[in-house]
Amino acid sequence: MSQKNHVMKKFINDPEKVVDDMLEGLLLAHSDQLKSVRSDNRALVRKDAPVKGKVAIATGGGSGHLPLFLGYVGKGLLDGVAVGDIFASPSSQQMLDVTRAIHGGEGVLYLYGNYGGDVMNFDMAAELADLEGIRVETVVATDDVASMPKGREQQRRGVAGMFYLYKLAAAKAEQGASLDEVKRIAEKANANVRTMGVALTPCILPAVGRPTFEIGEDEMEIGMGIHGEPGIQRGKIKSADEVANTLVTAILNDLPIEKGQDVSVLINGLGATPLEELYIVYRSVHQLLEAKGIHIYNRYIGEFATSLEMAGLSVSILRLDDELRELLDAPFSTPFRTQN
Repeated sequence: MSQKNHVMKKFINDPEKVVDDMLEGLLLAHSDQLKSVRSDNRALVRKDAPVKGKVAIATGGGSGHLPLFLGYVGKGLLDGVAVGDIFASPSSQQMLDVTRAIHGGEGVLYLYGNYGGDVMNFDMAAELADLEGIRVETVVATDDVASMPKGREQQRRGVAGMFYLYKLAAAKAEQGASLDEVKRIAEKANANVRTMGVALTPCILPAVGRPTFEIGEDEMEIGMGIHGEPGIQRGKIKSADEVANTLVTAILNDLPIEKGQDVSVLINGLGATPLEELYIVYRSVHQLLEAKGIHIYNRYIGEFATSLEMAGLSVSILRLDDELRELLDAPFSTPFRTQN
């Protein structure tokens, strides 16, 4: 693909105002579920925040990944989110404003992906919150198998599997659990989920106007990150069955799952891959796991962590036990997704 011949085609007004216009639209559309605590709308919380007597959960990160981060704020999931520019970390002040707005007296859990700017700013916000008497604990999602080899799991990126950390920790918080217990569940989810992705095309940052990387028309890249971080293998596009086998094999090599054990499977579209293709890949993943005697307890298929209009997908597998299974079943409601 030639960068000089590529024309940016997006429904925007001003490349520098994409995030602000998006946030304004989101609040106009979902004012019954969300509210802003800053004049710039970069700190959003659930409409009924703070919820007294409940551990609050905050997340945050760069824009461009919807529904990741702000799309998971709502009853039964997260309490608040700090919103950054496209692929850029929100500020520590935005995170602190969220923390103040959601604190219901039982402490706050920071739950976000392992990216340098987010880690630095969330750490700073936690220190500032502590000075105000708000206890904060942190769990950083590290589910992306391709981003670091086994043995260095704590240095991995957080991608679509982060949904499970949100889901399970939030369900525990809704039960009235303590901050220590909610943190334990988030860490348990993180230890039991793995993700592998594949990209077919790049995305275009509105303010830049050209693709974030180049890839051949007939190529795919296994393990690419949601910001276009290099993957671990580039080659010709293969069939859905072959791609699914590559992704599932890498996950199971990293996270052994015994025959007869329950799992949850998440097939995530990166922004420009239709549901039809996601279901074709799910078919392959289902057959692969079934052949190994692994039972799929439930599945999520759709867009959970995107990269603007990047074509591609990821597969996440969560290893379940009785405790996680019960929490996974709990209901939630956000502007982007509802589970009854």
